[in-house]
Amino acid sequence: YAPWCPACQQIELTWESFAKESERLHITVGKVDVTQEPGLSGRFFVTTLPTIYHAHDGVFRRYRGSRTLEDLQGYVLERKWEAVEPVAGWKSPSSIMMHGMAGLFRLSGWISKIHSYLTDTLGIHAWISYAIFILATLLIGLFLGL
Repeated sequence: YAPWCPACQQIELTWESFAKESERLHITVGKVDVTQEPGLSGRFFVTTLPTIYHAHDGVFRRYRGSRTLEDLQGYVLERKWEAVEPVAGWKSPSSIMMHGMAGLFRLSGWISKIHSYLTDTLGIHAWISYAIFILATLLIGLFLGL
């Protein structure tokens, strides 16, 4: 979820109620703020918000059903998740490819923070910040090429 997302705000009370029922359902319910954890956003290939996953024995399935409390509980209690196709192996959050994707998302977050520091804190013009990133990219490419 993201705090600015209207759909996430709409499901928030339902999700909290679902989390309160988690002990009775013998599950663990959590939520991740993708603005604070961009790496997980990349690892789970989150393209829409909110995104709900069901994980059981290391197998991930994306929940695409209704967002009512009854339907969420029914998905678990009636084991409807068994009829859902698991996330493909290469797209699984535990795959090497998704570990790499998580790293790219974290890198983009760091670059954004560095850019904000250069422009907001140090008062450097945005175009100079871009030039610094271009130069750094070229130097890193040359270094890795050697």
